[in-house]
Amino acid sequence: MDFDKIKKMSKEDADIDGTELDVESMKLPQLHNKYLNLLQDEKLILRKLISEKNILYRLKWEYYTGKMDKETLDEHGWEPFQLNVLKKDMNIYLDSDKELSLVRDRVAYHEVKLEFLEEILKELNTRHWKIRNAIEWRKFTSGGF
Repeated sequence: MDFDKIKKMSKEDADIDGTELDVESMKLPQLHNKYLNLLQDEKLILRKLISEKNILYRLKWEYYTGKMDKETLDEHGWEPFQLNVLKKDMNIYLDSDKELSLVRDRVAYHEVKLEFLEEILKELNTRHWKIRNAIEWRKFTSGGF
């Protein structure tokens, strides 16, 4: 799911109607389930992306070290790499590779979404206490204690 859509949903779901605290309390399980499902979906996507990144990393390493066979080069549409890269310089090539950078960026994007969803779930896990405290405060201020 698009990150902006998740942020918009979370903003809408963050609002608590102070006049209907009982209803807000009853919505907590559904909200928790909603964001837990999103979190699990994103975890699966992230695992797939990390696997994709690791495979591409190995392929690029083979490419830059000259160890890639002609069949794999042809499969990816790559020309043989002509330079002899020293082991200590390999990170310069791998870190600046465009394809690898794109996959790393996608991984980072999903990691940020995961962190955001985890924070939403933490908030939802404590929301019942906030609702309870609001009810207790209203009792106290109206002389109900």
